[in-house]
Amino acid sequence: MPTPHNRTLALAVCSAAISMVGIDVTALNVALPAMERDLGASVSGMQWAIAAYSLAMATLMLWTGSTGDRIGRKRVLLAGVVIFTVASVLCALAPNLPALLCFRILQGVGAAGLGPVSMAIVSHAFPRQRARLRAIGVWMGAYGIGLALGPVVGGVLVDTIGWRSVFWLNVPFGIIALLIAVRSVTESKAERPRRADPVGQLLVIMLLGPLAYAVIEAPRAGWSALAVIVCLAVAAASCAGLLAYEHQRREPLIDLAFFRDRRFGGAIASAVSVFGTFGGFFFLTALYLQNPLGMSAAEAGLWMLVPAGVLAACSLGAAAIARWCGTRSVLVAAGAALAVSGALTALCAEDASRVLLVVEYVLFGLGIGLSSPLVMTAGVSGLPSDRAGLASGMLTTFGRSAFAMGVALLGAILNTGLHGAPLTDAAAFAAAVRPAWWILTAGGVVTAALGLLITSKPHASPQDSSNARSPGPAHRQPV
Repeated sequence: MPTPHNRTLALAVCSAAISMVGIDVTALNVALPAMERDLGASVSGMQWAIAAYSLAMATLMLWTGSTGDRIGRKRVLLAGVVIFTVASVLCALAPNLPALLCFRILQGVGAAGLGPVSMAIVSHAFPRQRARLRAIGVWMGAYGIGLALGPVVGGVLVDTIGWRSVFWLNVPFGIIALLIAVRSVTESKAERPRRADPVGQLLVIMLLGPLAYAVIEAPRAGWSALAVIVCLAVAAASCAGLLAYEHQRREPLIDLAFFRDRRFGGAIASAVSVFGTFGGFFFLTALYLQNPLGMSAAEAGLWMLVPAGVLAACSLGAAAIARWCGTRSVLVAAGAALAVSGALTALCAEDASRVLLVVEYVLFGLGIGLSSPLVMTAGVSGLPSDRAGLASGMLTTFGRSAFAMGVALLGAILNTGLHGAPLTDAAAFAAAVRPAWWILTAGGVVTAALGLLITSKPHASPQDSSNARSPGPAHRQPV
């Protein structure tokens, strides 16, 4: 059993590890224009710089979580920190865009070992429920702080040192976390770990990778291009194979039986809507602030702090607000905030009013910050306690995948609408990006509608109702 001192250090290490992931999610967005100029990257190249990391993380999160349960969570955490830190160094030294994308994938592999495993370590270090809830709150808060600080810190670094410094920032965090973790984190494993599912893992990679390639590259190559058609066919075949294979496994990587629960299925759809919106919004906003509006990276970072900061604050307070107002009301209000934010941005795409930007960004932060933790909780609320961890991991995986696909889809809309015009052309940018903002509006409407679904009382048998009343703690992971 960990000592109180080691518990505190373990929480500090896991919080530092997850904050690195949070910083990397938002910091790189403000560096995109500088990377574009230095590496000669296209819009699709910048999409890949964001999506490659998120896709690698999303496709491996379930695998790293189950691997930690089998061979030891401390081992997987240490491996994740090492891989993430080394990959950050390689990204900082990347001589060209292809090399950067390869190293970003490696960085995503490391990040996949930090989220689910660090949460499990925190849960094991604090066995008493009240202390565990406080510790998980601190851990989730560290992720939110990383999201909020990322644009500001990244913007200042890009303007003063250069875009490569965004990756160098991870190195001291990684070294300190590694040194402390070696001595303070107690090894732990699951009592009944799930079996490995390498075939299922490979099918997930073959589904998401080719699908993202087709969406990102189609505006440049055309939807009738052979490579795009082949990628779509591979993705479709992988999806069919995954459904058939996972249905037959006793301990599948993705448990399809969960989808029989209406609330869980609705929560998966909500996670896809919310985090797809999140990824697309931050990608487009970083380009809009620095290209048509001509802001420096530091100025853009300060503006992006508005939605990121509101998002982080609302994530921490979402549970308390839901207890006061009701989960259903909060989810519907969050979806409405997202829809209004998207509609205002679409209707006023050529209006650079700073007041309007603040309104749009505050509404967006409210929508994402309030909805994301409540969707995770509602999705597992009706499931038995021994399955809440796996269900939470599935929600996280779908959410992270949607984040990457949001970047791919909305970036593809922008790339198609520009028709070769430069990103600095304000009128062309506004016209090209308007359909993307309407998609974000639709995402808000979908989020509100699904909020009604996942908070409705299911028609269950007495036995099911008994299970639903005692679901146990829902282990929430950041997406």
